[in-house]
Amino acid sequence: MFRYIRFAVITIFVTMAVVAQAKDNDANGQKYQDVISVKVQARGDNRFDFDATIASPYDTPQRYADAFRVINKDGMTYGVRKLFHDHAGEQPFTRDPYGVDIPAGIQSVTIQAGDQKYGYGGKTVQVTLPGR
Repeated sequence: MFRYIRFAVITIFVTMAVVAQAKDNDANGQKYQDVISVKVQARGDNRFDFDATIASPYDTPQRYADAFRVINKDGMTYGVRKLFHDHAGEQPFTRDPYGVDIPAGIQSVTIQAGDQKYGYGGKTVQVTLPGR
């Protein structure tokens, strides 16, 4: 009888530890990478430079922000900046895609970040293209 009680108590403690760890990993409730701010500059005919600041809920190697993209309102991608390492010690962080070609007539674009686990999502920032 004592063995069963001891087994039950150990099972409860292990379950509580696993649940606590899961809550700690998602303590901020952030599922996706969030774009915090974007600066944009015109760089000649239909070319633009972007500086995007991203907050990443890094909690596993698959959760670091591994890319962000410049898209239009219909989801067409004009440029992607791939990120090849985590920025766990640098949050939020700023990176750039430079020289992004955007067709004439497009007035604004959206910057969106993603990771290996969930893909693209989270908060985005829409910017008006200077000179348009």
